[in-house]
Amino acid sequence: MLFALCPDCHHKWRLHLDRPLPKSGAGSYLPCPVCGCKRAIAHAELPDLAIGHLDCDAFYASIEKRDRPELIDQPVIIGGGHRGVVATCCYIARKFGVRSAMPAFKARELCPDAVFLKSDMKKYQREGYRIRDMMRALTPDIEPLSIDEAFMDLSNATETHDKSAAECLVDLQTTIKREVGITVSVGLSYNKFLAKISSDLNKPFGFSMIGHAEALAFLADKPVRMMWGVGPAMERKLHDDGVTTIGQLQEMDIHALQGRYGSIGKRFFYFSRGEDNRRVEQSTERKSLSSETTFNEDIASLSELSEIATRLISRVASDLGRKEIAGHTVVLKLKSSDFKIRTRNMRLTYPTLREDVILDAALTLLKKEVDGTRYRLLGVGVADLYAADMADPVDLFAGDGATSVEDTASTPTVTEKNPRSVIDLPRPTAEQLRESLTRRYRQHKGKPKQKRFPF
Repeated sequence: MLFALCPDCHHKWRLHLDRPLPKSGAGSYLPCPVCGCKRAIAHAELPDLAIGHLDCDAFYASIEKRDRPELIDQPVIIGGGHRGVVATCCYIARKFGVRSAMPAFKARELCPDAVFLKSDMKKYQREGYRIRDMMRALTPDIEPLSIDEAFMDLSNATETHDKSAAECLVDLQTTIKREVGITVSVGLSYNKFLAKISSDLNKPFGFSMIGHAEALAFLADKPVRMMWGVGPAMERKLHDDGVTTIGQLQEMDIHALQGRYGSIGKRFFYFSRGEDNRRVEQSTERKSLSSETTFNEDIASLSELSEIATRLISRVASDLGRKEIAGHTVVLKLKSSDFKIRTRNMRLTYPTLREDVILDAALTLLKKEVDGTRYRLLGVGVADLYAADMADPVDLFAGDGATSVEDTASTPTVTEKNPRSVIDLPRPTAEQLRESLTRRYRQHKGKPKQKRFPF
């Protein structure tokens, strides 16, 4: 039996089907028997699934098309410029093979009629925070992944809103489309891993669900790159070992996976079986802060690169001061003319937000990389962030030879008339020393050992 829900008229009904609906493509939705809507959702576990993932569809491009209706039917690419990379593109441009992070010249070759627009991050952030406020109206348990996507834990939706998580998310989809003017896709499941996969299945304006019953079968024939933590390098390593599908990982032992791939092998074992115990974390702590630029022409000169780095660091230091945070590690990023990336970092003695300290570290890193290679991009930033009050401690040994009047007045001086008093402490006896050294042992001697695991 399946539970069905219409997003338009909110009609709810039950139906019996011989087989579950497909997760994507044709037939993944039902027609509503009341209003005729073609996007009704249905699933056997619909009332019980509570972990959602919301992802805005081609967010930057959708915002631009909303503000410029004449671009609705045209391929739109955000970013690029003369030598940059694609930040994002609309779904029309994606039909030509254009993808995010693709070099602009390649995107122009694939889609010569595309409209290239400069990104307007302030506008995108404003709309992203507006959507996030709508999410918070449903639940405080939100874990943003970026400005345009986030996890949501709606386990308490029934108690708070007298609705299931699916109903809340359907309403949210409709509200965002009506008030913000863009579409979002939603994935709903019983954990974060499957919720994120679900949100990608029926883009744009999709709503997909994965339940306990079908998780193993659904994942079995999917490529390993679908799993969180599998990038190009790990995918190549898995392929070299003959592992191309998640189903192959399902057949492997956890110890074999850990022995071959390290700690991430344990994650592969559980993810491949649809298991993920990560909670939706509300923390939104920033991990790094940086600034980068792509050059109009490739640069190999140290003086030119240093000048650009100085401007970028000024911007980074200004942002650190405004946000009242400091960085413990300085990071340098360079991209050569053949698109190879070099990343270097230097751990500082203490966190800092001082421009001169960051500049000195960054230039030290930069000088080691100037070897005749021509670069097309330079980026500088800081990582391992701390609160500003923990930064740049006073150097107690860096005296300038001058003492203020207040310091002189408040510092007691030792004279013959006012000799410094010395307290004469008695030396401890051998018994006292023995008692002191064995105190910790005697305190714990009688206590039973605590078991590590509560078996």
